[in-house]
Amino acid sequence: MLRKASLPLAISLAFASQSAFAEGYKLFEQSVSAAGNAYAGRGAQISDASLLYSNPAALTELEGANFSGGVNLIYATSRYSDASAQSANGMAVSGRDSGKATLSELVPFGFYTDHFSDTISWGIGIYAPFGLSSNYHDDWVGRYFADETAIKVVAVQPTLAYKLNQVWSVGLGININYAEGTLSKYKDHSGLCELGTNINGLYGANVYNAAYCDSHYEVNGDDVAAGYNLGIHSDLGTTKLALVYHSAVKYNLKGDSEITNTPITGANVAGNPNFIVARPELPAISLATGKLAANSYLNEQSKLDLTTPANLAFSADQQITELLSVQASVTWTGWSSFESIDIVSDDSTPSISLSTQLPQNLNKEGYIGYIPEHWHDTWSFSLGTTVHYDDQLTLRTGLAYDENPITTSHKTARVPTADRIWWTWGATWALSAAQSVDFAYGYMWMNKVSIDEHEYNANGNRIYNSGVQANYRNKAQVLAVQWNYKF
Repeated sequence: MLRKASLPLAISLAFASQSAFAEGYKLFEQSVSAAGNAYAGRGAQISDASLLYSNPAALTELEGANFSGGVNLIYATSRYSDASAQSANGMAVSGRDSGKATLSELVPFGFYTDHFSDTISWGIGIYAPFGLSSNYHDDWVGRYFADETAIKVVAVQPTLAYKLNQVWSVGLGININYAEGTLSKYKDHSGLCELGTNINGLYGANVYNAAYCDSHYEVNGDDVAAGYNLGIHSDLGTTKLALVYHSAVKYNLKGDSEITNTPITGANVAGNPNFIVARPELPAISLATGKLAANSYLNEQSKLDLTTPANLAFSADQQITELLSVQASVTWTGWSSFESIDIVSDDSTPSISLSTQLPQNLNKEGYIGYIPEHWHDTWSFSLGTTVHYDDQLTLRTGLAYDENPITTSHKTARVPTADRIWWTWGATWALSAAQSVDFAYGYMWMNKVSIDEHEYNANGNRIYNSGVQANYRNKAQVLAVQWNYKF
């Protein structure tokens, strides 16, 4: 299943890795009018107040004050099959080897623009630039690698634009971003769960503790950080051009790492009269329960650095006839900044990292978790056509290709994605001289994705004998609506 999550600022946002017009966890759902063309010509074509995100410079081309607000309904499915996994000591992990995850979520946005003068325009908007959410069944076979993954970003952006002359305009937007993230998984304690009651043979007594099979780790954190958007717009008559840069944003997510039901080894309680120690490396026996000892709960303040990538887009809108125009866009995204997930202690009295930082584990001081990513920069391309049927109705369609930023060797159960193709249709219906409504629908195709994931220490060296393998089939549909009002 995929689970909902809420954000402050009175907006409920949830996102799926396979669901949006996006590569990685970047979202494009900030404009329904642009979605109808698969975002081809975005920021070049003059449409409505959603240009505030698409290209801040283009605000100078809007007439009067404008408001645009909309919502995207995302429906996505992800099917995994032929899944298998191994514990740290190489034993087969039992559990669900196939399943289906379904997501139905609403992603809203809103923008307002106006003019200070004939040459200076301004606006403010709220939108979601990045997002990712997934959550597996608790009994899935790869639970030692991934359970819940959630990255949510909501941005507020004030913007200024200046019209240099009749052809050129420039714009600047400053975005204030609130980000929060959650990662969780079940913990594999050297195969203790898979060993089950067979461990009783090592102790010569019924000491098995089923709680080891319910050892769960979760880290969460949040932060506020600023970025910026720069835009250039050119109106050459029948040809309109746009160049837009969205900056990278660096977050330092701070929160808590929590883990339940961890074994208490003999080395940690040697000489303690409340425990029986068989061997230093084995779990001790609790005299209170007669079972293998466990810490029911540990907590440690921690931090996770996250950089959302920069992107640069070039778009063109070409008028062919009075009724027909064509659009094109090419976008570069700097995903190579996402090299790894590093969860590091931020606590003066550590507990979890005392074990995880050891040489046989992550082998780096203060480290609680580490996942190598090594994503690469990507390109996306889109082509669109717009038909101005009459003064009331405008029709759109578009085709987009998004390159996947994850190489085959680094695909993970948290983001099982591949290159994707989108086909979209859209329309604008003018209700009056002041009001219009945009509609858009998109369908995504993605090839089969296979993963073969393993564990690594913080130096990038493979550790343990653990692994997870699975095949994925992802599909998504987006239905969106937007209301526009000219004051």
